[in-house]
Amino acid sequence: MKTTRIILALFCLVAISLVSCTQKKTAPASAQDIVPKPVSILQKEGNPVILTKKTVILYDQNFKDQAKYLKDQLAQQCGWTSLSLVENTPQTTDRQPESAIVLLSGGSSHSDTDKAEAYKLYTVDENSVIIEAPTIRGFINGIQSLLQLFPVENADEVAIQPVEIYDYPRFAYRGMHLDVVRHMFSVDFVKKYIDYLAFHKFNTLHWHLTDDQGWRIEMLSYPKLNSIGSWRNSTLIGHFFDEPVRYDPNRYGGFYTRSEVKDILKYAEVRGIMVIPEIDIPGHSRATIAAYPEFSTKPDTTWNVAYTWGMYNRQNNVLAPRPETFEFLKTVFGEVADLFPAPYLHIGGDECSKKWWKEDPFCQQFIKANGLKDEADIQTYIVNEVVKYVQNKGKIIIGWDEILEGELDPAAVIMSWRGEKGGISAAKRKHKAVMTPSSVMYFNRYQTKSKRDSLQIPGYIPLEVVYAYEPVPEALKKEGLKDYILGAQACVWTEYIPTEKDVEYMIFPRMTALSEVLWVSSEKKDFDDFKRRLKLNIIPRYNLWNSDYCRDYEEWTTARVKEGEQGVID
Repeated sequence: MKTTRIILALFCLVAISLVSCTQKKTAPASAQDIVPKPVSILQKEGNPVILTKKTVILYDQNFKDQAKYLKDQLAQQCGWTSLSLVENTPQTTDRQPESAIVLLSGGSSHSDTDKAEAYKLYTVDENSVIIEAPTIRGFINGIQSLLQLFPVENADEVAIQPVEIYDYPRFAYRGMHLDVVRHMFSVDFVKKYIDYLAFHKFNTLHWHLTDDQGWRIEMLSYPKLNSIGSWRNSTLIGHFFDEPVRYDPNRYGGFYTRSEVKDILKYAEVRGIMVIPEIDIPGHSRATIAAYPEFSTKPDTTWNVAYTWGMYNRQNNVLAPRPETFEFLKTVFGEVADLFPAPYLHIGGDECSKKWWKEDPFCQQFIKANGLKDEADIQTYIVNEVVKYVQNKGKIIIGWDEILEGELDPAAVIMSWRGEKGGISAAKRKHKAVMTPSSVMYFNRYQTKSKRDSLQIPGYIPLEVVYAYEPVPEALKKEGLKDYILGAQACVWTEYIPTEKDVEYMIFPRMTALSEVLWVSSEKKDFDDFKRRLKLNIIPRYNLWNSDYCRDYEEWTTARVKEGEQGVID
């Protein structure tokens, strides 16, 4: 059946005309230059496929959006604005294009056909390039590899050398995080960030939407989360440790409307990106209790939205386990679950100051009444209640590794940020885990000691450290528990990253390195070859996107920083 469909898709490629020698040509790119490195590349004999501005994009019915995405990318990358999109039906046999790119749904002939994000990219004769995949994500991954075989400049024709690529990722979860609370970014930039993820073959955006410093998503059920919780009266200037501390007195804030969120989610869906929202509880809730102080341990206190960083154990009062708090959590997480199609919801759970529960008579009575051991059990109780709420919505909870402190519901997924120990503990307790240790995966830590990096939090993470990272701890490999590690992600906390250009500077090229870490097997990694491909094939794309990036990545290595100096990897 598959052979018949390929013949049908290619039947229209007869009557190939000669290409004028006056057209602008480009040297063929090599599949060996693709980032991340494909699993299998087979160079074939024969003449190259010549693609031109008259090339037709043929697509199977369910993948029209991905065909249009490819068309738009080629228009941006090499000025091909007139490509035709044609659905692959029997009627296409009446057309006679010179050449085609074909998006053909179905599994590969390779033995690993069950890999949902796999794709096969191959040439046929001298007039067609086929991308074959079973899913949207497979097509998006194949499209990224095809785009890297095109020049980053205007061209009248492009030669694709005969090739067969079979490719799939090592890890199922390949994520990037974006904090829009401390500093908020435009809808257009969030979409651009999603484009960055798609190009690098990530599949997950972890969208950090609430914290002490603001609530960034429109809520219908509790409107004061937006009228009060989305705005702070000032913002810290400079570093938290500066003396004297200074503040910008201008009111700061905003939130993404439901319409904007839906627009972003549709944009992400076309590009195969899952968006996981984070509603941070029961700590990091100052914006929540500023709007609704009755949910705090001090309901008679007037709280403001936090305007500084470093709140832990200082000013970040927590949610109290009152009936009205649980009703709030059930309603809010229900509203968010209905809005986001992802199977996961992130509940935070980190840096929850237990002292507030210890000092509160109601909370102490709650511990006794519910047979809890201590204040840590209050956190577990709240988390487990939310797990039940979202399970009723068909969702799975993700939380930072602190939620492991009690007897956690086994369905919860752990995000290990305080080193690898959280991921190791999670796996031993039969929880799935995502690795994001701050010493390697926090891209808000500095990558150079230049002036531009001087405001970032301590912790030196140069490019080579990211590329060398192995997401599966050796302890889990030895115990046969490696399959509990879903993958990894990098985090971008924006206390000291106020602009979109600053975000780009902090993620590039480290994000590019991480894309290869999460895609290829560890034995296939080669840092020198990665840097070659980065210079040749990726940095020109940063420039095409008008994106900032760290240009000094080769100068700053672990060897350059003296042992014991502040900022050495912890």
